[in-house]
Amino acid sequence: MDDDLLVACLCAAWCDTCTAYRATLAAVAAARPGLRFAWIDIEDDADSLGDDALDIETFPTLMLLRGGQPLFHGPLLPQAATLTRLLDALAAHALAPAAASVPSAMAEAVWRLAPGRPLSANP
Repeated sequence: MDDDLLVACLCAAWCDTCTAYRATLAAVAAARPGLRFAWIDIEDDADSLGDDALDIETFPTLMLLRGGQPLFHGPLLPQAATLTRLLDALAAHALAPAAASVPSAMAEAVWRLAPGRPLSANP
C-alpha cells in the first residue's frame, strides 16, 4: 500500500470534460485501493490553492504527490488507460520528481485539502 501517494484531479464544476472524467477516475481509484484519490475544484478552493491554480487552462489537470512532494502536474487525456500508464510508470519509479514545474505553495495546499475532497463517481 502506498498511503503517501495522492492522485488529485484539479477541476472546475463548469467543465463538462471533468464531469465526464469523474466516473473514469473513480473506476481507476477503485482498482487501486492502495492509492489516495481526491477531487479538488480549483474555483471553490481558490483561496487555499492560490493564484497559480487559477492559471490552469486545460482540464482535467492532475497532480500526483508523494508525501506532499510533487511527482507530476499537468493536463492528462481523460482516459482510464492514460492514467493507468502514468500510475504504472510511477510504480516502476520511471517518473522523476516534478518539483520545478509545480508551485510549492499549490502542492502543499492540494496535499492539505485532499483528505476533505475524497473522490466519488458522483459529485
